[in-house]
Amino acid sequence: MSSTVLNRSFATLLKEYGLVTVGVVSYALGWSIFLLPNNLIGGGVSGFASILYYATGLPMGVTYFVINVLLLIIGTKILGTGFGGKTIYAIFMTSLMLSIMPKILPTDFIHEFALSNGKLICTFLGGIIAGFGIGLSISQGGSTGGTDIVALLWCKFYPASPGRVILIIDVGIILSSLLFPSYTETGEMLPFAEKLAVVVYGLIQVTVSGYAIDLYLSGSKQSVQAFIFTKKINEMADAIAFDMKRGVTVIPAKGWYSKEEKQVLMVVTRKTDLNLLLRYVKSIDPDAFLSISSVMGVYGQGFDTIKVKTRKHDVSKSTVEN
Repeated sequence: MSSTVLNRSFATLLKEYGLVTVGVVSYALGWSIFLLPNNLIGGGVSGFASILYYATGLPMGVTYFVINVLLLIIGTKILGTGFGGKTIYAIFMTSLMLSIMPKILPTDFIHEFALSNGKLICTFLGGIIAGFGIGLSISQGGSTGGTDIVALLWCKFYPASPGRVILIIDVGIILSSLLFPSYTETGEMLPFAEKLAVVVYGLIQVTVSGYAIDLYLSGSKQSVQAFIFTKKINEMADAIAFDMKRGVTVIPAKGWYSKEEKQVLMVVTRKTDLNLLLRYVKSIDPDAFLSISSVMGVYGQGFDTIKVKTRKHDVSKSTVEN
């Protein structure tokens, strides 16, 4: 593999880790600015870590790190080494950011943007910002671990939907906050009635955060189809296949005006990778001609999985025929 390809691969990897970092920072900001100062909770390991923080003062980042490390060890032993470097990196960076951000953010800034706006608004803002961060990390191949690992472990032994398992765990964590004391930053303990309100806010936060994740990922999963007309067909195909790691199809074609036999490259890629594709094309052949269009859906390896619901009528009919 040429040094140019290696340099491009390194640049792509650097970009992915950079975006994972941005996602982690966004996630930590959502918690540090809007949720923690208002004694709000959420689902997952972060939600449980926040409950312990309000009850004992133990830094949220420490609890988050310890629980995720234990889950990674158990998950690796039972499920195998399926957790990538970006997931480990995201967990480490999230733990670090959740530990230092509450200490370095100015009190006046937090009061102006969070405490003065009320808990309901902060629940929405914190959920949106944290959800955007998770979505950005997931889109680049990273994951914050946590209840995702628990859901995979559960589904290995008991048939169930991972999404439903995660939802049940999140609701259980939020409800468990009623069993723990919750102290504000001034040392005052929240009354039980106010803790009930916090539970409601927690359920709203989980819903908003999940919607923000889905909204971001649905946008990042949009695909485009590109037809590339170039005289440097081999160099262009190699760069897209080996550098961008995208499939390339060579289609024989004929120019009707010139009557010349040609070859056209067809590439299907995520919309988020379109700018990268254009940069490759321009650097290899500035005179290349491109036709780019959006596609309704792409199914197969590297894209979405085909999901077809089987109707009971069709199943019973098939059984009768057999």
